[in-house]
Amino acid sequence: MAKEMSTKYDPSQVEPGRYQKWVEAGLFKPNADKAAHPYSVVIPPPNVTGKLHLGHAWDTTLQDLIIRQKRMQGFDTLWLPGMDHAGIATQAKVEARLAEDGISRYDLGREKFVDKVWEWKGEYADIIHNQWAKLGLSLDYDRERFTLDEGLSKAVRKVFVSLYKKGLIYRGEYIINWDPKARTALSDIEVIHKDDKGAFYHVKYPFADGTTFNGKDYIEIATTRPETMMGDVAVAVHPDDERYKDIVGKTLVLPLQGRHIPIIADQYVDPEFGTGMVKITPAHDPNDFEVGNRHNLERINTMNEDATMNANAGKYEGLDRFEARKAIVKDLEDQGYMLRIEPIVHSVGHSERTGVQVEARLSTQWFVKMKPLAEAALANQKTDDRVDFVPGRFENTFTQWMENVHDWVISRQLWWGHQIPAWYNKQTGETYVGEEAPSDIENWEQDTDVLDTWFSSALWPFSTMGWPDEKAPDFERYFPTNTLVTGYDIIFFWVSRMIFQSLEFTGRRPFKHVLIHGLIRDEQGRKMSKSLGNGIDPMDVIDKYGTDALRWFLTNGSTPGQDIRFSYTKMDSAWNFINKIWNASRFVIMNLADDTKPVLPSKSEWQLADKWILNRLNQTVAEVTRLFDNFEFGEADRALYNFIWNDLCDWYIEMAKENLYGDNAKLKANTQNILCYVLDQTLRLMHPIMPFVTEEIWLSMPHDGQSLVTAAYPVFKEELVDEDADRQMSVLIELIKAVRNTRAEVNAPMSSAIDLLIKTKDEEVKAMLEANKGYLDRFCHPKELQIGADVTAPKLAMTSVITGAEVYIPLGDLIDLKEEIARLQKEETKLVAEVTRAQKKLGNERFVANAPAEVVNAEKEKLADYQAKLDATKDRIATLAKEA
Repeated sequence: MAKEMSTKYDPSQVEPGRYQKWVEAGLFKPNADKAAHPYSVVIPPPNVTGKLHLGHAWDTTLQDLIIRQKRMQGFDTLWLPGMDHAGIATQAKVEARLAEDGISRYDLGREKFVDKVWEWKGEYADIIHNQWAKLGLSLDYDRERFTLDEGLSKAVRKVFVSLYKKGLIYRGEYIINWDPKARTALSDIEVIHKDDKGAFYHVKYPFADGTTFNGKDYIEIATTRPETMMGDVAVAVHPDDERYKDIVGKTLVLPLQGRHIPIIADQYVDPEFGTGMVKITPAHDPNDFEVGNRHNLERINTMNEDATMNANAGKYEGLDRFEARKAIVKDLEDQGYMLRIEPIVHSVGHSERTGVQVEARLSTQWFVKMKPLAEAALANQKTDDRVDFVPGRFENTFTQWMENVHDWVISRQLWWGHQIPAWYNKQTGETYVGEEAPSDIENWEQDTDVLDTWFSSALWPFSTMGWPDEKAPDFERYFPTNTLVTGYDIIFFWVSRMIFQSLEFTGRRPFKHVLIHGLIRDEQGRKMSKSLGNGIDPMDVIDKYGTDALRWFLTNGSTPGQDIRFSYTKMDSAWNFINKIWNASRFVIMNLADDTKPVLPSKSEWQLADKWILNRLNQTVAEVTRLFDNFEFGEADRALYNFIWNDLCDWYIEMAKENLYGDNAKLKANTQNILCYVLDQTLRLMHPIMPFVTEEIWLSMPHDGQSLVTAAYPVFKEELVDEDADRQMSVLIELIKAVRNTRAEVNAPMSSAIDLLIKTKDEEVKAMLEANKGYLDRFCHPKELQIGADVTAPKLAMTSVITGAEVYIPLGDLIDLKEEIARLQKEETKLVAEVTRAQKKLGNERFVANAPAEVVNAEKEKLADYQAKLDATKDRIATLAKEA
């Protein structure tokens, strides 16, 4: 063998250096055989804002599972890596670092500041590369992209100009979400709503002409934002609200400022909410903006970009918005305008990136007209080129957003990002939009804004493949991609935008499947966050348990669309399972001969255990392949676990010792070859999930290749199907378990020989047991063994009813007949429940009509088996009752 294996699995001795060997050997590159069917995945590019977290580890591990299996199955696979410049998020991080030294971006100027951000990008890209390596991700680094590289910049300019020329990009004044800390616009989905403590401030708005209403010379207006009052231009009521029809058209005096504002009627007002009267501030509220447009009202912006008050705020100019609120409230109280203050808790928008409260601000921005793009995306879902969401329910999330989408504000007042390809003539004010700058550039000034980071990442599946060059080899070969893996939290942000941009510019969907996973939570089910201090660094987990253990945990708990909970107990279990594989493999390898190969001997030479393990392996191959195809990785893991731990380790390896330690050289050689074959195939099955440990073990075995990375994945083989062996072995295992359980109940250790009487009228069962007495001797240690239809049950014997037989173990005075009857009655109760369940299931017409025939037949076989066991148990109870 290639090397001696240690007695205990130690990832620190297995994993280091292995990844670099794979990369240097070029094993992650696409298949040179272009007759192979292509399969491509693009990585959701992580932001260069920091280190990868457990969510990234989960997301990328699932992608690696997919691409490693497809590579082994002979596909021409491409897994394309890359990172996102992340606009506002990265700029905020760099500005925070500079602030520690008392430096602002304005101190540096745009060019030098951007240089600082590129330095940050280099630093964190290196960190992410190291983390990808540690996770074992089989990426093709030669094709790595960045959302600000020249190729993607070209694609971004092409898309912007094309949409502009079609009238789908426009520039206009509108109320947008504004981050006063980053001083930039935000899209709706970059705003996080949180419950904040606030108040309803009930304020008097006096009539200008001394009118009285309900005996008062003022009306009552409730607002949560008195700091915006200086921008009020009207008070509105509903046109059908009978309470106020006589005062529509009257004029009010704006408190603290004295400006006169009208009372207007507009359908927007909800007469059931509050007093049914609302102040209208078009420059500071999106709904008020629309009302103002309908009534041709002035827009008075009272705030600067940093949310300090401007000259329109009068005496409050220069105050921070919250300081202005306090000052205005005090003045309203002092001047008799404040009626009352009512504390409330209300939902307030906060910037996803900087955390500050968002302002609704009147601003001139660039927008994408979304309706035609959304309609095209929705229409495409009704065609064969649709995107299939897994689980399917997430298509509803996509559909609802597309049906209710607003125009997308794409300009950001940042310095880091794709600068908008629009120029303004210094003399004429004319606007020019183009992929390249105007030829007489000295007369033009480029728009200083950059594009929303999602604008460039929306092009990721095709811009990374060489588009807009539609003859680019990768674009022709690997686009559309096959599967996107991502979390449900960015269906709006990213998935939807990739779909409509891909359809618009390539005429095709960007990917066939989008596999949606959930979030990783802590053991208590809480979202991991800095504020809770419950975050887990995946690199720390790897240092303790190894990469393969983390990957096993991440896939073992993976159900599409569902969250998972991180647990160190589960990590311990993951390590224990790998250690089980390691020790089983070590045993097999130690018992192979120099000439052993993973090649099966002639089928005529297979024993029952050989036929059974090969059939179980074959079933596992079929099941795991089916589950991988359906992205049910957690279920695939369970199938693998059951095969490896139960079938291979607990049973076949133990049974193999009969031949390995016996005197029959032919049987020993056959068993060695079968063990070698089964382990070889098992390692191939496990490799996409646990690449490091499987490679280490495989390299210690005889094999026909250099690495499992490119070894052939197992396939279902009709010649290995053996239902008879499966059925017979199930009886043998059931018998051995029954004997073990009986020994345990009476504290009879395996070292003590017992009499074993097996009554069976089933000739197949009898023949099987006779042929496998060696296993009965090894696992049951009988002093006397009887098998036949005429076996008489001793009076003082423990009884077990198994499929096709009754097992008696006479234990003389150790048996209490009343206790034995009580034990059998418990078994009777269990069997009655199983018979009843099966009868109900088979009595369900819908089940019988709709379930596959093999499922219905399997249920019928279970019912017959349970009924036979129940009848035999009742007979034994009756017999013992007579003798008790």
